[in-house]
This record gives sequence, structure tokens and C-alpha cells, in this order.
Amino acid sequence: SNLTGMENDILVSLEDLGYQGPILEDGALECAVKAGAASPEYTKLCAWIVSELKLYCKLDELVHATNSPTEAESFQLEMSGLLSELACPYSVLITGDITQRFLNKEDSLLLLTYLVSELEASRMILVHKPQKKAQESGTPVFQELKAICLVLGMSKPPPNITMFQFFTGIEKKLKEVIGRVPSSHIGDPLMKKPLGPVHLEKIEAINQTLMNDYDVRRKMLLKRLDVTVQSFGWSDRAKTRAEQLAKVYQPLRSALINKSRISVAHLLAARQDFSKILRTSSGKIREKTACAINKVLMGRVPDRGGRPCEIEPPPPEMPSWQKRQDAPQGGHYRGHYGGSGHGGGRGGYDQYSQGGRGGYQGNFQEAGYHGGGGHHDTYHQDGNWHHERGGGRGSQNLNQGGQFEQFFQYGGQQYSQAGFNQPRYYTS
Repeated sequence: SNLTGMENDILVSLEDLGYQGPILEDGALECAVKAGAASPEYTKLCAWIVSELKLYCKLDELVHATNSPTEAESFQLEMSGLLSELACPYSVLITGDITQRFLNKEDSLLLLTYLVSELEASRMILVHKPQKKAQESGTPVFQELKAICLVLGMSKPPPNITMFQFFTGIEKKLKEVIGRVPSSHIGDPLMKKPLGPVHLEKIEAINQTLMNDYDVRRKMLLKRLDVTVQSFGWSDRAKTRAEQLAKVYQPLRSALINKSRISVAHLLAARQDFSKILRTSSGKIREKTACAINKVLMGRVPDRGGRPCEIEPPPPEMPSWQKRQDAPQGGHYRGHYGGSGHGGGRGGYDQYSQGGRGGYQGNFQEAGYHGGGGHHDTYHQDGNWHHERGGGRGSQNLNQGGQFEQFFQYGGQQYSQAGFNQPRYYTS
């Protein structure tokens, strides 16, 4: 039957994979798949296949063998998690009630077929595409230890060596190498104080702050470099050589990174001579920074100006300040108002008030302020017309005698025979 064919294929594959368990005996596989997850022999076979599969695939889920049929539910839970991680394409194995999975013969054979095929495919991939060596894809710590061994000329340590033995060998080899050079070759360390965990934690925080600051500076400098090189390509001559410019610039630009590589280890390795501040134009510095472009001399360029001493001051935004002129005094306008036939003013500023003969003469005549002689002022009060006797001197006010300040001391209120605080509405 078809099921018998699946059983034979599974047995052949298990032998090819190196399985040597009791399932290879006659009738053992058939009995195991009938019970499925309830068979301890079946769970042991599945656990062996999964353990072999973990050697080639990074799997998080584990499958353990059971010792009795009562532990079938734990096997079902673990196997369901593994199938989900492997993205099993058989829906009958990953859907439905978990406690009812892998209990019949068909599902048990299908599960074994899927697991065996995954293991076979993983081994085939490893043969045709071998993984990189462990030392090439190891952790950063392993890479650093490997670099130390290469620099010191140490042989590859044995696989069963402990970390204490490994670092003891490094220290011994390091002292041997230092003994071959003069004492002044390395110099004294810049950081002589012994550092504990608290000190290292604080130094790490300081270094992180400095790295964040210098990362921003490096990004700014790299952006300035990019836009400068980009501006070189604006000319017509450079546009024809855009590809050549990119071939030269891009490899150099890709080597410049934003992140700083300075760590606390650099502080521990710094020597006393590191604190010496050298000029950027000194001989030792120029040996590494000199290039052919430094020998190219620029021709004379036009002066673009921009010096503050050559800039003309802007025109004033408002007129210059002038000395305040004094107000005109009494009697200066006598000829204007007195000699014009409208009545002379007596005293200071009589022409602006009722005082003097012919009060309200001159410029106020058009507004209806008639005066002179015995003419009376006309004003409207409470809806009626009233007249006051003008007399020869006109209506009296507080401005007699030319005292202009008295007018303002009373709030500018007019005084007449009618008294203070009388509203006056003048009409023509």
C-alpha cells in the first residue's frame, strides 16, 4: 500500500542519515506510528531527528522524548512549536486541536517524512555550500583574541583550554616580547591609576558622550565633503567625466564612516607621549597629510570685497536730532491780530481766549466767535440760545495778565459771569 511505501522510504532515509535506534527493527516503525505521540519510541525518533536538525539550523524550539503515553501532550506542544518555527507547509500538522495532533498513523508518517526531508536537505546544503570557518564569523571578542595571537606570533590554542590558561599564556608571551625592546620603546601609560568596575562604567559614559558629539561633527564634515565634490561636477568639462570622478571618489568616500571607533581600550593603551600636542604643520604630521595637491598654486583671483572697513554706512532711517525751539512769548503776535482791525490782544496769548478787547477775533471769526465792542458771545446751553454781556473789555477769563499757566491749572475750563463747568457748544 501507499502507507507501506512511506514506511519503507522513511526506513531507508533513516539508515542513510545514520540512525541506529530500535525503530529499524522489523515491525517497530509500524507499531510506533500507530500510536503516534502516545508512543515513547515514536517521540524518541522525532527527538533524534530534531537534535540532528539543530546542528544545521538555528532553532529555538526543543523537542524532548517521552517516557510514557501520559506525556503525549507535552510532546504535541513542543512539536507544534517546532513546526511553526520551520514554517511547515502541511496544514494538517499545524492546525486543529493540539491535543489531537500526531495520534493517527497517517499524521505520524507525514510528520516523520517532513522531518526526515528537512534533515536531508540541510545536510545537502552544507555539502554544496559549506559554512565559513568559525573564526571568520565569530564574535567580536573572538576576533580580538585572534588578533592578539597573530600579533604576538602565538600558535592556535587547543580547543579544551580555559580562559584563565589562555590569558596566562598571552601575558607570558607579552612579557617576552616587551623584554626584547628598549624600556623607552613603549613608554609609561597615560592612565596610571588602577581602575575598578565603577571607574570603567563612568569612563564608558564619558566616552559615549564624546562619541555622540564627534559623530555629529564627522557627519557635518562628510556632508561638506560631499557637496564640495558635487560642486566640482557642475562645470561643462566635469560633466563629461562624471563616471571617472565617481570611480575615484566613491571608494575613498566609502572608507570614511560616521561612527567613531575610539573606545575605553584606547585610553588604557595610551602612553605618555600621546598627551603631547603637535602642530598640524609639523614635520611628523605632514609626512602623513602631505599630498600632491599641496604643490598646486592657484592663480590670481578677483577680489570679492566684503571687508567691514570698506562698506559704506546705510542712510539714516530718520532725520537727525535738532534742538527744540522755544514757544513764542506774549506780544509777538500783536501786530498780526491787533493791527489787522480785528481787535488787539492784551497780554500773552489773548488771541486764543476770551480775554482782551474784541475777544475771539482774528482766525476764529469764521467759526462764529464775533467780538469787539459790545458784541456778546453766543453759545447753546440746554437747547436754548443765551447771550452774555460783552462790555468794553469782553468776557473775563483767567488769562488776564498774560499768565498762560493759569489756564491749564484749572484744567482748561473757561470762566465767565456764568461760572465754571458750563458746557459750551459754539455754533456759527
